[in-house]
Amino acid sequence: MAYCTGVTDVVAALRWARNTGLPVAVRSGGHSFPGQSLCEDGLVIDLSAMNGIRVDPENRTVRAQAGVRLGALDRETQHFGMAVPAGIVTHTGIAGLTLGGGIGWLMRKYGLTVDQLLSVDLVTADGTFLTASADREPELFWAVRGAGSNFGVVTEFEFRLNPVGPTVLAGPLLWPMEDAPEVLRFYRDWITAVPDELTTVVVLRKAPPLPAIPPELHGRRVVTVIGCYAGDVETGQEVVRPMREFGRPLLDLCVPKPFVRHQAMFDPSFPSGWWYYFRACDVGRLGDEVVDITAEHALRIASPLSTCGIFHLGGAVARVGDDETAFSGRGAGHTYNINGNRTSADGFDEERAWVRGTWSALEPYHTGVYVNFLMEEGAGRVGQAYGEDKLRRLRALKRHYDPANVLRSNQNIAPAA
Repeated sequence: MAYCTGVTDVVAALRWARNTGLPVAVRSGGHSFPGQSLCEDGLVIDLSAMNGIRVDPENRTVRAQAGVRLGALDRETQHFGMAVPAGIVTHTGIAGLTLGGGIGWLMRKYGLTVDQLLSVDLVTADGTFLTASADREPELFWAVRGAGSNFGVVTEFEFRLNPVGPTVLAGPLLWPMEDAPEVLRFYRDWITAVPDELTTVVVLRKAPPLPAIPPELHGRRVVTVIGCYAGDVETGQEVVRPMREFGRPLLDLCVPKPFVRHQAMFDPSFPSGWWYYFRACDVGRLGDEVVDITAEHALRIASPLSTCGIFHLGGAVARVGDDETAFSGRGAGHTYNINGNRTSADGFDEERAWVRGTWSALEPYHTGVYVNFLMEEGAGRVGQAYGEDKLRRLRALKRHYDPANVLRSNQNIAPAA
């Protein structure tokens, strides 16, 4: 383990690894579900001590080192009433999230995390320090915005800041799982007219035993629509009203709250030490067949920790040209993340089978996959995350910046032959 406190340590670690031939893994926030921030019998370059944050409120920018986690970034930027659109779990590392794209609660209003990126400082596999931006190393800057872990060890990010909150209208609406087909169909039609200020995530699961949820609902299968309105709270109330008045909702927790509190909403669902299995896919829209498959399989959820999450894309995400960054899938309507989770190995095989069955049933409607939701699924799935044309471009860049594929403990892009 190489505990780095600055760029010089990263350079030394990479050069030593190259000289010894040891495998390399890079650990920033340590939030990698497939375990790619660690390696066996190799060198882990640990950046967790590099956690400095510097906000420039006048120019509306922030610089964050690679060990920063989302909660710390939000805490600093919200002091000035601003934020970087970034993720849904506060203990996620900013580095891994950004380098794969970065979807979250503000994306329909402001875009992905990579869309806020102004520059990165990084060390390439041979120990060379570079700054990449639109003006400096522009091809590398294109690549790090979606496939960045393949091209160097990023030590610092510079982001554009956006006005947010500090109070937003946010939280979940809950219905019985038996109503999921009707709720999802109404939701599908409702979101066609909502403004970009509203980002929503549908989650199908057993209601968790949280203080805000009445005890009689704990463990009951529910379909939830969780929103975050990044604009005037009163306007947001009118936008959300049709959804909250539909059908027979069990609970309405969509209320004005601090943005930082909403950002921490999913933290209890993803602690360290549990057993996790994910399968993910993008779909064009929630057509009737997709809705029926989703509802049918959600009724089979057994573990109180397993979930099926559906992220609504569009808005600012889709207004960036697909060729402008390495991130792909801007034209998709929704991203699915199907989680089979347990606290231990007990029952984990059954959860994994449920995830695979749900994912396979949706396969005829897949349009791609978000790379940050991939497990260890092989080169073919990595290729699906980028598409053939982008993959060729990325492989050529990999050959230039890391021809020996030193940085391969990731969703790996092999160098072009």
